[in-house]
Amino acid sequence: MNSSTPSSPASVVAIMGTRPEIIKMAPVVLALRQRGIPTHVLHTGQHEEMAWPLYEFFGIAPQEVIRLKREVATLPALSSELMSAIGSTLAGLKPAVALVHGDTSSAAMGAMAAAYLQIPVGHVEAGLRSGRIAEPFPEEINRSLIGRVSQWHFAPTGQAHENLEKENVPGEISVVGNTVVDAVLLAARHVRKQRAAGQPVANPDYQWFVDSGLRQLVLVTAHRRENWGAPMVEIAQSVARLLEQHADAAVIWPVHLNPLVQDVVRSVHAASTADVQSRWRLTAPLDYAPMVEIMDAAQLLLTDSGGIQEEGLSLHKPLLVMRDVTERPEVIACGAGLLVGTEAERILSAASHVLATGQLPGLPPRTQDNPFGDGSSGVQIAAAIERHLQ
Repeated sequence: MNSSTPSSPASVVAIMGTRPEIIKMAPVVLALRQRGIPTHVLHTGQHEEMAWPLYEFFGIAPQEVIRLKREVATLPALSSELMSAIGSTLAGLKPAVALVHGDTSSAAMGAMAAAYLQIPVGHVEAGLRSGRIAEPFPEEINRSLIGRVSQWHFAPTGQAHENLEKENVPGEISVVGNTVVDAVLLAARHVRKQRAAGQPVANPDYQWFVDSGLRQLVLVTAHRRENWGAPMVEIAQSVARLLEQHADAAVIWPVHLNPLVQDVVRSVHAASTADVQSRWRLTAPLDYAPMVEIMDAAQLLLTDSGGIQEEGLSLHKPLLVMRDVTERPEVIACGAGLLVGTEAERILSAASHVLATGQLPGLPPRTQDNPFGDGSSGVQIAAAIERHLQ
């Protein structure tokens, strides 16, 4: 996937640094450049190993790169370092617009740095709220903070629009859908086209499932800070028990690089029976196209990730959300997902029901429309920015 390198100076700087941000900002960057709007990508360095394959896949190599020192592993230290580095970069570029996405530390500090420099801020995926300041943490704080300094709020849904109106945020609110739909549909088309041409994505994890001859595939992701410790143990144990009870099922779990996640998951995996271990594949975090290929093949997604809730819904996959609350209530309301918390018994019961019936327990059939849009969100955002620049 290729995109022409924009000219300088930048009219727009798109600030991103984590895997979800890159995926969801890529459609916006591509749409802006297709309109001839000079757009620089500023990589904050919050994620490194997971970031660069995504930039390559979408063809949006960063023009500006921050190398974080991370000498102190705390949120205040990370926030301070990001604020200073992003601020210095923006001061040099002097863009007409700064775009941030979602609720990461990169997004919050990018928005604040731009606001302090009096650069108008556009917030992609604005208005998500769980209503609990500690769930998810610090994302609920970050997204609320960004809302106070943004000029444009690109809300993914009507509910997000309503949340912003209730908070009386400044600037303009518009419902544009979620750019994750643009990204996942683009990636799914790429994966299916490659497979149809006899050139499947180089994906040993997907090939492992194909070669296993097993009938059902479950994809698991878990990384949320509030799920560290005992909740992560429960999640991992539910997966082991699920495989014990379903001999025709396989699990692929791309394990987050955080040692607090790695240690728990690998410990429970190692304590499982040989049969369970043979059908439970632990992998490093996957590049985007291989991840979409596995989601596309799966019968069930178990996740605490916000992005996978949206991606799974867009690919019409049953979702069990391993959290007590979600800032994406539309996933639940449309019948695509079910909140199951982190207790092993509850996860196991719901997952077994899906594998046996193909349906989520206790929910009406899913509505046909995707509440996150039709895949044109990036184009709509680019059009709004273009109107401002004219």
